[in-house]
Amino acid sequence: MVFQLRAYMRFLWESKNEHGVHSPFVFSLVTKCFYDRNKLPEYALLARFRNSLRRNQEFIEVTDFGAGSKVFKSNKRKVSKIAETAGISPKRAALLLRVVKYIEPADVLEVGTSLGLGTSALSLGNPAAAITTLEGCPETARVAKQQFEAFGLQNINAVVTDFETYLNELPRHGRTYQLIYFDGNHTKNATLSYFESLLHTAANDSVWIFDDIHWSADMEAAWEAIKKHPEVTVTIDTFQWGFVFFRREQQKEHFVIRV
Repeated sequence: MVFQLRAYMRFLWESKNEHGVHSPFVFSLVTKCFYDRNKLPEYALLARFRNSLRRNQEFIEVTDFGAGSKVFKSNKRKVSKIAETAGISPKRAALLLRVVKYIEPADVLEVGTSLGLGTSALSLGNPAAAITTLEGCPETARVAKQQFEAFGLQNINAVVTDFETYLNELPRHGRTYQLIYFDGNHTKNATLSYFESLLHTAANDSVWIFDDIHWSADMEAAWEAIKKHPEVTVTIDTFQWGFVFFRREQQKEHFVIRV
């Protein structure tokens, strides 16, 4: 907690709003998407999806393959509590939905389904997109699938799998994702491994979103390594998320933006 507070203070010192952005591409993304204050009708569906989980009093046994939880002390957890404390926040879910609306990706990959709160935003942002979401824990995946069915989200392919195995078995040619949302294993080694495993799926217009880039010193180191990668041209640090772009026509540039 102390580390994250210090990281947030650094972020506030370094961050800018749209007036500090000189890239036309990033300026458009920030003003038309990040700062879009319109009340979209899909927000009500996101709220209903979340409230349904918050009313779910079932206890499940969570298999945690990542960096662990800073909230839960036991792997036996109530679904409602997971939805309230461990899932994507309403503000971030709304932003994710807007990003998908803005980019209009045809193929989306999510690494880390959890209860499906983020997945629902991906689905509602573009119902025409083909969304594949990966989850290692069978119990949370089961609850998420029930939610997708109950809310009629039919463009989601939910896969229960070990992330490394699935990503390493992807075809090396002919497979691209326009958007990838990483919300699985918040450790440096795993994050960089996923990054390297999926590089061959990146197109010029792809956007990758990494969750919790300031979770720990380990994750900050992973974020710095990603920024320096020669395939990466533009990044945006919004504190909670790191956005990565591969636009070859742009010079390498890194932004820190308040959202």
